Amino acid sequence: MKRLIALLLCAICAFGLLTGCKNSESESSGKLKIVTTIFPVYDWVRELTAGCGDVELSLLIDNGVDIHSFQPSARDIIEIGSCDMFVYVGGESDSWVTDALEEKINKDMTVVNLLDILGDKSREEKFIEGMSGEREEDPETDEHVWLSLKNAEIFTDSISDGLKKLLPGDKKLLSENAEKYKEELNALDKSYKKTVDSSEKKTLVFGDRFPFLYLTEDYGINYYAAFSGCSAETEASFNTIAFLADKVDKYKLNTILKIETSDSSIADTIKNATKSKNQKILTLDSMQSKTSEDIKNKVTYLSVMKDNLKVLKQALK
Repeated sequence: MKRLIALLLCAICAFGLLTGCKNSESESSGKLKIVTTIFPVYDWVRELTAGCGDVELSLLIDNGVDIHSFQPSARDIIEIGSCDMFVYVGGESDSWVTDALEEKINKDMTVVNLLDILGDKSREEKFIEGMSGEREEDPETDEHVWLSLKNAEIFTDSISDGLKKLLPGDKKLLSENAEKYKEELNALDKSYKKTVDSSEKKTLVFGDRFPFLYLTEDYGINYYAAFSGCSAETEASFNTIAFLADKVDKYKLNTILKIETSDSSIADTIKNATKSKNQKILTLDSMQSKTSEDIKNKVTYLSVMKDNLKVLKQALK
């Protein structure tokens, strides 16, 4: 991978010399070029830089491809290597980033790794009772860190600090934006806590992968799922279906959940294996495959988390 990236960069840079092109659009526009990998990070930076006129912000994974299967193109590598600030998650799905950054053109780039920021507060991916697939002896760190509003507050501060160094003339505005955004995150966090604390039920069943470890641990929610958060499995075993259907019956759950990127086939199979067979199939949005079209439609991190809260209220009734 490293050799391939180096060759791509050499070829593109050579082409740039022949055509007289500059390394990046930001170099010609004079704007601060910021590249983010996933939608939640893009939206945080967008909120923090609101009102800062000299910023060019881009979302790398913007076509609905899941973070777990994304592979950068030559254009992506150049965009990253020549930007002023690069913000990414840092989990196993981002293993390609190491090689890309070693070949970067801009040696003064500010790099923000969310898992590095989180440090000891990160969690190992869990393989719990009932899941299909094999338990890993050395589980990876769960990379779905953005699905915690508490984590989002931590990231807001760190990203804001990085931006202040790059935009010294906008320090006051950046601080005001960060404080305002953290207030919104904190208010929504309290709404989540109030909802869970006042709910009769405290258990969820997912007929799907489970990327919501951080969210459920924040509020003391129990869960069972067909697969772990980063699992590549697509077919749940008979034992998993029977196990999850039994949990739906045991806890008298009125919903079975799935994530936004998959159909409801497994959830429907679980539903049909329950005694009542009358549960609703609802979707919690993990924001792993948002698109540029979603951004045009004014979808935001907070709007998705508010919609998820509405689903959670139904699921815990």
